[in-house]
Amino acid sequence: MSGIFSSSVGRKFAMALSAFFLMIFLLMHVSINFTSVFSPELFNKMSHFMGTNPVIQGLMQPVLIIGVVFHFVMGFVLEYKNNKARQVSYAKNNGGANSTWMSRNMLLSGAVVLAFLVLHFIDFWIPEMNVKYIQGDMSGLLADGETFRYYHELVEKFHSPLRVGAYVLAFVLLALHLLHGFMSAFQSVGANNKYTKALKGFSKVYAIGVPLLFIFIAVFHHFNGH
Repeated sequence: MSGIFSSSVGRKFAMALSAFFLMIFLLMHVSINFTSVFSPELFNKMSHFMGTNPVIQGLMQPVLIIGVVFHFVMGFVLEYKNNKARQVSYAKNNGGANSTWMSRNMLLSGAVVLAFLVLHFIDFWIPEMNVKYIQGDMSGLLADGETFRYYHELVEKFHSPLRVGAYVLAFVLLALHLLHGFMSAFQSVGANNKYTKALKGFSKVYAIGVPLLFIFIAVFHHFNGH
């Protein structure tokens, strides 16, 4: 295992695998959240299942947290190694002409997304862990004892325009991060072949579409929540 992380190629390969894992999670997450737009009941049922299923809570959730931490730590390590390798100065090198803004600022966009994840954990994950495992309430119900609380809590979080603004900014930067990172992940695992053009098209659809859906959900509940 240490051999993988000792080389630049190995580190990029590991980074790509963690990126694929997180991109699959993002797609699942936005799919579930989008149900809140047209069916609060379905969103409540899916949220309760995800929040109480022992396999998801006991196995997949810890793996997800490890994957998030690994991806960001590896990102900072790669950026440090790349900067160290660029100590040689090129008098006539124009970085802006040789690379995109996204590729030059992956660390910046990643840091903002990481800050957003901290906010997201404070908003949703920590209160959820408190209710289920500290208070011991696994029912998922509101105080009336009849209605699931998940949709109500989601809408409540998006009442504040400042919080919605923070979410929108974070997802715009996530889109920029994904526009470079998605295709870069495929290149890191050697997916440069006849399907490259199709992958580029799909990566743009994913990188723009998924964050846009998250933004739509936040804005929708801000203006329609009651």
